[in-house]
Amino acid sequence: MNQAGLHTVKPKQQLTILDAISIIVGIVIGVGIYQVSPVIAASVTTPAWLMLIWLIGGLLSMVGALCYAELATAFPEEGGDYVYLTKAWGRRMGFLFAWAGFWIVRPANIGAIAFIFAQYAQQVIPLLSGHNGLTIYAVSLVILLTLVNIVGVKSGKWLQNIMTIAKVFGLLMIITIGLFYTSTIERVVITHIPHSGSNLYLALILVLFAYGGWSNISYVAAEVVQPGKNILRSLVAGTILVTAIYMVINLAFLRTLGMEGMSNSQAIAFDMMNITLGQGSAIFISLLICITCISAVNGMIFTEARIYYALGKDHRLYRLLGTWDTRLDAPVWSLTFQAIITLVLIFLSGSDENAFERLVVLSAPLFWFFFLMTGLALFRLHNRDKDIRTGFKVPLYPWTPILFCLSTAFMLYASLAYAYEQRHPEGYWIIIIMVLGIIASFYDPAGREK
Repeated sequence: MNQAGLHTVKPKQQLTILDAISIIVGIVIGVGIYQVSPVIAASVTTPAWLMLIWLIGGLLSMVGALCYAELATAFPEEGGDYVYLTKAWGRRMGFLFAWAGFWIVRPANIGAIAFIFAQYAQQVIPLLSGHNGLTIYAVSLVILLTLVNIVGVKSGKWLQNIMTIAKVFGLLMIITIGLFYTSTIERVVITHIPHSGSNLYLALILVLFAYGGWSNISYVAAEVVQPGKNILRSLVAGTILVTAIYMVINLAFLRTLGMEGMSNSQAIAFDMMNITLGQGSAIFISLLICITCISAVNGMIFTEARIYYALGKDHRLYRLLGTWDTRLDAPVWSLTFQAIITLVLIFLSGSDENAFERLVVLSAPLFWFFFLMTGLALFRLHNRDKDIRTGFKVPLYPWTPILFCLSTAFMLYASLAYAYEQRHPEGYWIIIIMVLGIIASFYDPAGREK
């Protein structure tokens, strides 16, 4: 099929509500739960505050999910934020969102989790020693999952469903063991309220990081069956499920390790399993984290390529990204270029074990800036666009989106303050790339592709 023919093809509505929930849960529940729980426990110091912070994170995520549900049901198109930002603030804002995602935010996040997968896969089946083995695993994961999604939507969504279900069952095993196979119990009682706001401030930042990723379902809105109903249902059900899992698994950690044990743990799931089942559980934990990473990376590859597909449909200069292959039933070129940029970053960062982590943290201001602009777009579109008035309406408008905007503004401030404090050299790369993006946004010769 020629290029023009490919460009007129549209994705099919074939993602069921189960597929949509699997995408949300698969992306949100990543390795963050294992990494941030000890730091959060050390920050809040009491069991009651620990559970309350995780509950607040879930409630704020639900607020955001309801805001996105109104946007996604009004505009069930591929690209999510790209579509909303373009409609509300103009083509340049949408372009900059896609540009930042293409060169920085998305490949950094995918690559970072691919490296975490490599660290645990290396423990199960060791390859070459040092960073070479990690790089081989990370590169192989990105290539393999990209190929799975290039084969088509069905293969990508089935892998997502299987990995997410396996991950949830693994987490339920950890929860069951932590709650019912431990002899010592630490009761959840408030002993004192922390006087310093700085600890709660850090805890909330980390909690919202752990809840991140639910908005990715908006990138594939055009592929969801009955989007007017199922996008809302999947966002609400997915957020409730994630919140419940996070609350209960922290209760299991708390019951087994206590606040002091959680605060001092370097590998919290391993420490809990080691206490209950012994050292033989190490392989189980490594495999579970590998499955967690596969689910998260596959979900991101699947959904985030749709941003560049939407960009390619709108901008003639990038029209190759906006092609949909009918034979493979996938945005092949968007998936391919997304993988190429991710692999380049993996190879550039493979010799430094902290480089990807720094890049993800330093790209956080871009992520939260566009998140905030999407929240503000809801107000603009709510008053201006008739399409948004006919579908689902966010409850308690305007207070719900105001709360969402305040939480994203808080995260934007926190991420900017952290990036300024650290001043890693990756920050200069990000500034240069975004300056180039601003320049590129002024070159739009043909307008929207018809």
